Amino acid sequence: MKNKADNKAPQTTPDAKGAAATARLDKWLWASRIFKTRSIAADACKNGRVTIGTANAKPSRPLKVGEVVSVKKPPITYSFRVLKCIEQRVGAKLVPEIYENVTDPKQYELLEMSRISGFVDRARGTGRPTKKERRALDDFTAPTLFGFDDDEDEFDFDEI
Repeated sequence: MKNKADNKAPQTTPDAKGAAATARLDKWLWASRIFKTRSIAADACKNGRVTIGTANAKPSRPLKVGEVVSVKKPPITYSFRVLKCIEQRVGAKLVPEIYENVTDPKQYELLEMSRISGFVDRARGTGRPTKKERRALDDFTAPTLFGFDDDEDEFDFDEI
């Protein structure tokens, strides 16, 4: 007859520094300060915004040292190499010991371009544009007359 303890998932054993050999993905994303709350991290996993390798990852997936976790936070995709598996949240100063940021520099260029453009994508039906946005749209869509104003176009044909 088996004990109930035999049916449980294998417990992770901590190494000499106190880090476990594996950690739940959602707990690691929260503990390493990539997401503000664990529920936001779990929702990101469920909605396919977190991948390990090329496969979407579930929140309960065990994470191992050396794996690369990709997190989509529009407009870019961040990539992190796991250096330590933790499930307890750490201070911001200790984050470099937890993961290495291996995000492609082109992703940061994309982020900078979106910041420079200043155009904010508005989802259809999310409300009226502000006065500033409306004026910018009017300037953008107004027809240009190649430097001529309508007031200056008065030409007197009698003078010819």
